[in-house]
Amino acid sequence: MGVDPSCRSTGYAIVEQLAGNRLAAVEFGVIPIKRNVPLPEALYAIHSKIISKIEEFAPDLLVIEAVFYAQNVKSAIALGAVRGVVLLAAQQTETPVAEYSATQIKVAVAGYGKADKEAVQKMVQVALNLKEIPSPNDASDALAAAICHLNSARLKERIDASIGSNR
Repeated sequence: MGVDPSCRSTGYAIVEQLAGNRLAAVEFGVIPIKRNVPLPEALYAIHSKIISKIEEFAPDLLVIEAVFYAQNVKSAIALGAVRGVVLLAAQQTETPVAEYSATQIKVAVAGYGKADKEAVQKMVQVALNLKEIPSPNDASDALAAAICHLNSARLKERIDASIGSNR
């Protein structure tokens, strides 16, 4: 399960690894929060929806984008609070967590750490064989986070197997 935390539109995605190293989007979307909703109410809604999705899909892992910066201190604090309730939901459901920086996610999905949103969306579409470019951006970013982890895990498995066979 990939999660792209945001105060107004947290993205979530369930991605499944199929036979032959193919990936499939099971479900993706956003948790929309109206503008004037107080932060505690928004956090409760995000936490509840993440818990609900974890209970519905029982993912092996929750992947979340690591904090890198925010436009201002107030935004950084609110984003930290959103990340906190997502991490709390994972802990409450005993779902392991992996974190990747935005650069790591972009490299894993688009091959370039400074790829723009459109390039990432297009590569997510290709990786998941989707008919349309996934939107909104927060949902696409959640898909990208999940893809990043699955690609990284496959690479690690190949490296470990190679090291093991050379001993």
